[in-house]
Parts: sequence; structure tokens; C-alpha cells
Amino acid sequence: MNTNDLKLFEAVASYNSFTKAAEAMFTVQSNVTARVKNLEEEFGATLFVRNARKVLLTPAGEVLMHYSKQIANLLDEAKSNIKSTQVLTGLLKIGCIETTMALKVPQILTDFGAAYPHIDLEFKSAMRSVLIQDVLDYRVDAAFVSGPISVSGLQQQLIKEEQLVILGPSNTASLSAVLNQHTFPKIIVFDQGCIFRARLESWLSGKGIVQYKPIIVNSIDGIINFVEAGLGISILPEEILTSYYAGRNIKTFSLNKELGTMTTVLIYRNNVVQSRILEAFINLYKEQTGVAAGCRE
Repeated sequence: MNTNDLKLFEAVASYNSFTKAAEAMFTVQSNVTARVKNLEEEFGATLFVRNARKVLLTPAGEVLMHYSKQIANLLDEAKSNIKSTQVLTGLLKIGCIETTMALKVPQILTDFGAAYPHIDLEFKSAMRSVLIQDVLDYRVDAAFVSGPISVSGLQQQLIKEEQLVILGPSNTASLSAVLNQHTFPKIIVFDQGCIFRARLESWLSGKGIVQYKPIIVNSIDGIINFVEAGLGISILPEEILTSYYAGRNIKTFSLNKELGTMTTVLIYRNNVVQSRILEAFINLYKEQTGVAAGCRE
């Protein structure tokens, strides 16, 4: 077995096809088939279930996939750490929820870029649950998510606490008026899995409202525009509104501490050796927050 065998194995799993994997890896299908067969013989287990339409991982294949990703990650980190030069170079992939993308990414690019100009930062915006899985599956190196979290294999670094507020159109007299105005109140939210949506739904539940009409949007601008137009209420970090939407025709309402306080943490894997690049990124936030170490879960 060599690392190329594992790359071919991962390609088959990714494309669910030996033919497509061969095309993607610039080789012939017979070579891919032979290398996968070699892995199956070496591990003494069937790695794929083959049917007429596609190829799927077996339970044994899922286990090997988990270790294959770790091996690839360790090799990349070894190459990075062994380099004799003191200048850090490379790519760091960071995930973040939508509001973090709006609030923090510009400053991250400025601060980290000034300290480490030869490191490229790549950002991905997604829901909290997706980002947690992306970190576990090595698709991103770290991610900003709402915390705290309790996931085996992950460590978290406190970033900050944010205050959430409910927002409505500027002519909103009170939240009670909004709730009493319609049989089914309308809420402007991101899709299922969004922490802000969950907080707003919890607030409605606390008011005895279990039936409401969600209007799904996919951006902060969309939420602001829909609320401003009087289509419903929503919830966002107060800092978003004061920093970027201070002049808009919206009105904010405070929440109690339990629902209104959101903690943002930076999560990363704790079961592998950290690359020098990721270590530098984490240390930047330890210095900014004054926290000596992350919270291990």
C-alpha cells in the first residue's frame, strides 16, 4: 500500500464510480480497480458495495476513509512543519456562520494577512452543524461557530460574546402588537440549522406561539430588506445592525440574557498535530481575547 492507493480509494468514494475516479485521477479504470483490490486484500475486508448504478462504501470502507483523511492531513502537516524556512506559507481553510463572515472576515484578512502575508486564507460559510462536520472530516482546518460545543475530537477557543436582538419594521409599536396582529406571525430566517432561527423559535415558544410562517432567505441583506418591508420579524446580532445597517428603517427589541447572548468559538481538531499555520491562526485569537487556552471537549 502507498499513499496513492489511498488517494484512488478516496476518489472512488467521492465520485461513487471507478470510471469517474479514474478520469479525475488521470489514470485508467483498470488501475483504480487493481489498487482498490490491493487495499481490500491488505485489510482483509470489502471496501465498496458495487451495483449497477453506483459504488458505495461498506462499513469497513467508512473506517478506512476516516483514517485515510487523517493520513493525508498528517502528511501535509509534516511537509509544512519540516520546511526549513521560517516564513510560513500555505493555505488555511476556515469555516464560519453567515454573520461571522460579515463581521469578522474583513478584519481577519487584515490582521492575519499583515502578520503572515504568505499564507492564503480560504473561507466557507455554512450552518453550524455543517461546519462542525467539515472540521471533523478535514474539509476545513477550523471554524467559527456558536458555542459552547461538546463534540469528541474537537477543541474550542473562546472568541467573544454577542448580544442578539429581535428586529422589526420601524413602525413596530411593540413585539406584542406584532404577535397579536396575525394568527400566524411571519418570521424572516435562514434555513433549518441556523442558530438565530433556533433562538427566535425558542422565543416564540416561550410566548406560547407554536404556529408561525417562516420566510426563508439566504443572506443578512435579505433579512434586513424583508424586515424593513414589513414582511415579518427576525433576529440578528446587535453588532451587525449598528455596524452595517444603522440607517435602515428597522427597530430592535432586546432579549433576556439566556436567549439574547450568543458565544462565538473557534473550533479545531485536537486529535492531530497542529500545523504551524493553524497554530499561528489560533494564537492570534488567544492574544486578542486574552484567553490562555481553549476549552477541550
